[in-house]
Amino acid sequence: MSALIDNLLWYSIVSNFWQNCLSRIGEGVDSAIEAVRRSLRASQLVAFTGAGISAESQVPTFRGADGLWRNYSPESLATAEAFTSDPHLVWEWYDWLRGLIHEAQPNPGHLALTELQRRNPKGFTLVTQNIDGLHERAGSHDVVKLHGDIWRLRCTACGREELNEQVPMDHLPPLCRCGGIQRPAIVWFGEMLPEEEWERAVDAARQANVFIAVGTSALVYPAAGLVKVARQSGALVVIVNPDPTPADDLAKWILRGPAGEILPRLL
Repeated sequence: MSALIDNLLWYSIVSNFWQNCLSRIGEGVDSAIEAVRRSLRASQLVAFTGAGISAESQVPTFRGADGLWRNYSPESLATAEAFTSDPHLVWEWYDWLRGLIHEAQPNPGHLALTELQRRNPKGFTLVTQNIDGLHERAGSHDVVKLHGDIWRLRCTACGREELNEQVPMDHLPPLCRCGGIQRPAIVWFGEMLPEEEWERAVDAARQANVFIAVGTSALVYPAAGLVKVARQSGALVVIVNPDPTPADDLAKWILRGPAGEILPRLL
């Protein structure tokens, strides 16, 4: 009986401890969200999004369990060398991926960013590492696309670009009117970021009063370096992510959770 009483007492102590702890965490998150909400009245706001926000719309990140397609890794397909070697195989992968993205829908995180832009059209800049176009489908415009756009094709012969939203595509690999093979107009491993888009992103980060990093692992450079650029230029940095990131030490506020849950609370 004594042992039972001791166990019950111990359970009660532990239970009360965790209830109080979770209560304080909840209060901390609520107060941080309120502080961030007030900060968003700033004149210059940058939102920087990564794969995490798209993953909430069921777009694969190709990490962990999503890491392979037909036993191929993205690193072995998303390169100029792979495309030169077997453009049909590479396009099979992208045609499959375009089909998944076509079925995906913008989530509340995308919609919240669209609303932030609507409220501050001259002072809001949306920079993304994502190639899926979900920001535009949510209503955002003038998006800075660091890694390109899967719905645009570029001819490997003449360099002409065009919009192509066919799902599935009629012919693999697709051909330009000049007869050259077209590739996705995206940045592959080992390629430079588009100069104009990168300059726009850096300029926006330097001018930002508030810089919100959403769903990014902060591991893919040079894009991940934008967080540091913003912080060194005096911006208040906000991290919205379910998991810790290497950029957390630069943050004024860290909001742990999915973008689709956190971002609407900032409105």
